[in-house]
Amino acid sequence: MAYQIVFFDIDGTLLNTDHLIPQTTVDAVEKLKQNGVHVAIATGRSPYHLRPIAEQLGIDTFVGFNGSYVMSGGKIIHHTPIDTGTLAKLEHMAEGHSHPMVFLSADSCYANASDHPHIIESFDSLRLEAPAYRHRYWEETPIYQAFLYCGAEESMYTGEFRDVSYIRWHPHCMDILPPNGSKAKGIEAVLKHMGLTPADAVAFGDGLNDKEMLSFVGMGVAMGNAHEDLKPFANMITRHVNDSGIQHGLEKLGLI
Repeated sequence: MAYQIVFFDIDGTLLNTDHLIPQTTVDAVEKLKQNGVHVAIATGRSPYHLRPIAEQLGIDTFVGFNGSYVMSGGKIIHHTPIDTGTLAKLEHMAEGHSHPMVFLSADSCYANASDHPHIIESFDSLRLEAPAYRHRYWEETPIYQAFLYCGAEESMYTGEFRDVSYIRWHPHCMDILPPNGSKAKGIEAVLKHMGLTPADAVAFGDGLNDKEMLSFVGMGVAMGNAHEDLKPFANMITRHVNDSGIQHGLEKLGLI
């Protein structure tokens, strides 16, 4: 199969356990582009948190916010903000249970609590600076993703608010996304924009928020370091990110 485009997750896929892009990955992505294959990013990160990685690799197409915000060639081709009324009700309930939240727009993110240890810990895990406090940031601008910091109590939110999607990515934190939000939805928008089909696409990922995209594309590749619950959704498993996993997978597929 002559695949036309490859989507890469960032954390644990493009970035190794030291949060660096291995040189073998840099070289493999460059070779992929030289071979005429489109390269894109598909991540839960915001545009401002993924931009340094995209610029380092020379990538101008990305699916951000787990599918809620998609750009190609510098143009927004798909965006789905979360309903403001839903955010208001969610925050009210979360405040009642002392569960902090972070609200992410296309340009920035702010927390509704100052210096909360769970927020700091989750952002530290991504090697990112924790957001500052800002009261009701969701009233100011469209919000494409929110973080809800709770543990086992998540069921009371998922049962109450059925007009948003949830993806847990940290022991203390869940993504809140527009209804039916997923990387697969964002990838679908990119493929439509480029005149391609899912069968033309490959996706590499390692986390639970990669289930939908690995199932959606023609060739879903799980990293060797992927969460064990993700691997059944992959067509192929490559090596660990620290062991030239991207390069190995692309070579195995005959793309480089």
